[in-house]
Amino acid sequence: MSDVPGANAGENPAMNAAAHQAGIQAGDGPILLDADTGVDDALAIALVLGAAPRRLIGVVASYGNVAQAQAERNTRDVLRLLGRPDIPVYAGSRAPSWADCFIPDAACAHFHGTNGLGGLDVNDYLPHDLPYENEGRDAGDRSHLSHVRHSHRAARLRDALRAASQPLPDPAPLVSADANARATRTTVVSYGGYLPALDAPAIPRNAAPAGDGGGVEAILDAAHRWGDALTLVTTGPLTDAAEAIRRDPRVAHGLRIVAMGGAFLQQGNCYDLTAETNIIQDPEAADFVLQSSADVTLVGLDATHRCLCTPAMSRAVREAGERELSARDAAMAGRAAFLADLMDVMIAANASVAPEFAHGAPLHDPLAMAAALDPTVLRTLDLPMKVQLTTGDGAGVRGRTVGDPMGIAPGNALPSAHVAVDVDSHRFEGDFVASLCVATGGR
Repeated sequence: MSDVPGANAGENPAMNAAAHQAGIQAGDGPILLDADTGVDDALAIALVLGAAPRRLIGVVASYGNVAQAQAERNTRDVLRLLGRPDIPVYAGSRAPSWADCFIPDAACAHFHGTNGLGGLDVNDYLPHDLPYENEGRDAGDRSHLSHVRHSHRAARLRDALRAASQPLPDPAPLVSADANARATRTTVVSYGGYLPALDAPAIPRNAAPAGDGGGVEAILDAAHRWGDALTLVTTGPLTDAAEAIRRDPRVAHGLRIVAMGGAFLQQGNCYDLTAETNIIQDPEAADFVLQSSADVTLVGLDATHRCLCTPAMSRAVREAGERELSARDAAMAGRAAFLADLMDVMIAANASVAPEFAHGAPLHDPLAMAAALDPTVLRTLDLPMKVQLTTGDGAGVRGRTVGDPMGIAPGNALPSAHVAVDVDSHRFEGDFVASLCVATGGR
């Protein structure tokens, strides 16, 4: 008999094997992450691997900060560097539910680098006795290889910090997509959640078609297996979660979703300063999930902007790795250096954009993961929520997360989301650094 709660014969063998390997037991609360793996998603992965490594049973890699294929590659690279290549990675949605394809915009590249990992290369941080991904095991003198990697690492970090320190480029002539975009355009292209200008190319050559490569089925398999013991953490758009609920509405009952997204009490972080990025990229999906019977916690900018990644935190992680290098383990040192460099690039990118982030960068996705591990880190307000889908008089602003006025009407029993309005930032920031230091040690 399986020791995994809810496991039945004939179920997905990959998910079953992953659960056994992760050591999930009753009460541990398995976590499935749906991420558009950029810099803060990578830090969220490191946080959970440091704080509760047995709980992460898989990652669905979707579009958002980068194109889906890049997010999948980044996820595998981060897991490989952190010593957990055994954790399965599934291909998630390649475009919003309202579009035929997705292209990251200039803002995504500014905050996450063109490759989503701040322009850094995971291979540069591997110890000298491990090969590059495409490098043979007999690669010659390992001491020479180690020197080359350190040189590459230093050069790439300089370039990444230089790029991150530049001002955010002016937005292209984009317009926020409306609800009938698919009906009014033959081919709908999403540029970071917006429609391109009418004179833009109909579809870029490098755009992958909409749809997913198995990530939605992975969500359904996990929900069927563990029921209300499962937590789905989403750090990108809610496209995959919405599609899973559409395919099988029963999974929403008891499904716990912790979603990084939304701006409730303050301005957004998109070009219109109203919407939050993960929501504007697929407002229809976000609204659908909020209207479902899933137990949704929204970890939005009201909370994440109170939790900043500072140079002192980066130094603490880097110094932990340097102590390991001097003591015994180059692999740990490489992991710590990567995480610290990633933090430094993120700090520089945010400081160049907004004066309120001069001393640190918001830890959006790590806070969502921390809330999944320990909900008491947040203070939440329970409120029926919706996402506005169109912009105009009487319609609101597309992508804005607001309280649903129908929720106060007599006799309406609308689902309430747990909306984060405050956070114990001191506790979170301490736990974040501690978890990253532990994660550098692998299993």
